[in-house]
Amino acid sequence: MSHDHSHDHDPLEKGTALRVRALEELLVAKGLVTSEALDTVISHYENNVGPRNGASVVAKAWVDADFKARLLADGPATLEALGFKGFQGEHMRVIENTPDVHNMVVCTLCSCYPWPLLGLPPAWFKSMSYRARAVSEPRAVLADFGVAVPADTSVRVWDSTAEVRYLVMPMRPAGTDVLNEADLAALVTRDGMIGTALV
Repeated sequence: MSHDHSHDHDPLEKGTALRVRALEELLVAKGLVTSEALDTVISHYENNVGPRNGASVVAKAWVDADFKARLLADGPATLEALGFKGFQGEHMRVIENTPDVHNMVVCTLCSCYPWPLLGLPPAWFKSMSYRARAVSEPRAVLADFGVAVPADTSVRVWDSTAEVRYLVMPMRPAGTDVLNEADLAALVTRDGMIGTALV
């Protein structure tokens, strides 16, 4: 049986990415969905339900001590008051990095993830390797991401589940006192809010 078709695949696509691309092409070819509809959904998660939402929450906590206290004490209510709730956004908890503790998040069973704050999970977050190694050798995983945690800083790994999802609040970088909330939000990355990057 030949595999003759008129489209090209990115040679870097493999595994899950290639299967997803093939499924998208099949759905479009069968007329079940349009390319525009798929683009709209992807754009929604990248722009409206993406990491910039979480970054704005982190930046607000960095500049507003009362908000930060509420966020850490009762994340679900504080986040819901900002409009962040809904599918994959139930029961979100915010955990703070400090000089003494570095937090990172994993979902060992599947890929539970706070979509309203971070958008779609990256492929590596769902990989078996990350899910297993984050628990058994978190410092080595962090090193793979280029994060060197001091020996006297403990690393805590939080397991996201259907009952609770986590957002890491990175430490505010030194020398950012002159930045406003929007400028601070621009420093915060998705990986930083998972705990696999520093700000």
